Amino acid sequence: QVQLVEYGGDLVQTGGSLRLSCTASGRSFETYTMGWFRQAPGKEREFVAAISWAASRTYYVDSVKGRFTISRDNAKNTVYLQMNNLQPEDTAVYYCALTRLLSVYIRESYEVWGQGTQVAVSS
Repeated sequence: QVQLVEYGGDLVQTGGSLRLSCTASGRSFETYTMGWFRQAPGKEREFVAAISWAASRTYYVDSVKGRFTISRDNAKNTVYLQMNNLQPEDTAVYYCALTRLLSVYIRESYEVWGQGTQVAVSS
């Protein structure tokens, strides 16, 4: 029932910033935990960040702590990923996804995925 669409990917230089957005259409967006994953060329899709439905708890992979911030605006059915001090290793297609499960770090826990948005960081 729920569909997700990501926006905001771009080409930036090392040290730059981007804000990704993911807007959901359909039912009960506010009841889901939302996550961001990324997939670099030749790599597995990996967890980046997640946020609970009431924004009371956030989760991050160690490599982005202190640089990325996840947030959500349930009135707009939108989750954001603010990415600062971007590095070349952040280059990937970024996907948003939703889950009703507690295992927010696990790719297989997520029920619905967006189409992805490309982030490229040049050195």
